[in-house]
Amino acid sequence: MKIAVTDNEKLRLTLGGILVGIISGIVVSVFRWSIAHSLKLFQGIYVAARTNVLLTVGLVVLMVAIATFVGYLIKQEPNISGSGIPQVEAQLGGEMHLNWWSILWRKFVGGILSIAPGLFLGREGPSIQLGSAIGQGVGELTHDNQGVNQRVLIASGAAAGLAAAFSAPIAGAMFVLEEVYHNFSPLIWVTALASAVSANVVALYVFGLQPVLQVPYQYSLPIKYYWHLIVLGIILGLMGRLYQIVILSMPALYAKTRLPRFIQGIIPLVLIVPIGMMFPNFIGGGNGIIVNLNHYGTSLLFLLGLLALRFIYSMISYGSGLPGGIFLPILNLGAIIGAIYAVFMNQLGLLPIAFESNLIIFAMAGYFACIGKAPFTAIILVTEMVGSLKHLMPLAVLSLVAYIVVDLLNGAPIYEALKERLVLNSDYLNRVSKFNDRLEVSIYEGSSVDGKYIRDIPFPKDILVIGVYRGERQLIPKGDTLIKSGDRIVFMVNAGQRAKVSKKLQDLINGMD
Repeated sequence: MKIAVTDNEKLRLTLGGILVGIISGIVVSVFRWSIAHSLKLFQGIYVAARTNVLLTVGLVVLMVAIATFVGYLIKQEPNISGSGIPQVEAQLGGEMHLNWWSILWRKFVGGILSIAPGLFLGREGPSIQLGSAIGQGVGELTHDNQGVNQRVLIASGAAAGLAAAFSAPIAGAMFVLEEVYHNFSPLIWVTALASAVSANVVALYVFGLQPVLQVPYQYSLPIKYYWHLIVLGIILGLMGRLYQIVILSMPALYAKTRLPRFIQGIIPLVLIVPIGMMFPNFIGGGNGIIVNLNHYGTSLLFLLGLLALRFIYSMISYGSGLPGGIFLPILNLGAIIGAIYAVFMNQLGLLPIAFESNLIIFAMAGYFACIGKAPFTAIILVTEMVGSLKHLMPLAVLSLVAYIVVDLLNGAPIYEALKERLVLNSDYLNRVSKFNDRLEVSIYEGSSVDGKYIRDIPFPKDILVIGVYRGERQLIPKGDTLIKSGDRIVFMVNAGQRAKVSKKLQDLINGMD
């Protein structure tokens, strides 16, 4: 196994990331286009079904057929269930191995069939898994399928998938670093950024330069109204913790239906028929709702009803295990909460209604920041999606407050919590335990090992320190090598124990027992 990553390998992996980005951009753009146009078709059919009983019956039969077929795909490949992000995290953590081709085509087909009828699911999670599958496939086809090289390509594919799904390349790279990979390694961020930018070029060619969520606003929020960000941040934090609790409890609730897990999607797909007939404009992932929220009037009752509909049915949709994400639905719920807050404060005479659009934009970032516990990704994502840099300060304030509230309530990052519930294949871990792998850990300010010599650090047994990086400079590790904050330590570990060793090292570095 290759221990050090040379400059030539960095260049080769970056070029590989560009290739992964181009292919991911094409695949995800087709995925995104298919969902958008199919949703419009279904919306028209739902409206027509209001006065046609046979069409209504036909829709129910169609939904049962879709649920059965997608259920068959899930039974054949259980790892296409849900958003796919927890599976990508587990794969990058060395806890599982996925069949990239099996994932790729089944997630593509199953995702379109699940999201297109109008379920409250997002395209971004499946897009991330599609991109990661493409990264893994490119690695295997080019024989870059071992250890760090394969993980770099998988991570770059995940970044490309999010970039193409939302036309947000910087957020795509940041999401991989902050939420999926949990490592700010230069090798990862350069390759992920190259891949995300390449995918975004393809997406821009297909969908144009207009931002995905071009929410119009008249004025920037004055400093005198910044106290609203504190109050709204607390509300978002409380609602975010509620979201985490409910979404994690849904599999247990579905288990009470006695339906096999792979066929539980029949419930949301049948329910979408009456919901689509009554509220055709409010179904789907929710980006159309976000753009038009400030045009729906100032009725608190209407907005509260919309929040209840979107919250409850989002849980029903995702809890079924159908292929689909929660990324866009979370942004949608945050936007609605922001609109409710703005209208309520306006009715109290505490905020001009002209700032409703501002709070819609801010609340999207705040809600995702606290649920995903990825504030940097949330800020950058919303900035790229609305196409304006003027909101950075209020976005940061609101995201920070909401994040702190969920942290105080002991909320874990939602994708990490979902990953803990995955059924891991012990046969894979036993098989790879015959090999060694490379593990990189960053030393943060305030770490318990900051300022210590390597010989004085009680590292776990059966690991070997093989490199210390200080900036771009590589140090040869010795017993008297002093570890400083900002360093990156590279270890050789048993591949089958990679995830457990990583956890032990993180606890050691963070000063936990």
